[in-house]
Amino acid sequence: MVILIDGSFGEGGGQILRTSLALSALTLKPIKIINIRAKRS
Repeated sequence: MVILIDGSFGEGGGQILRTSLALSALTLKPIKIINIRAKRS
């Protein structure tokens, strides 16, 4: 089961990516991040 993460939530920076990577490594489950560049101009 893939963990789906909305990257537009919160500050929208690289912290979402780093936290998601750690979550994936700890749970041994794949992740998919959508809208990771949503708040960029």
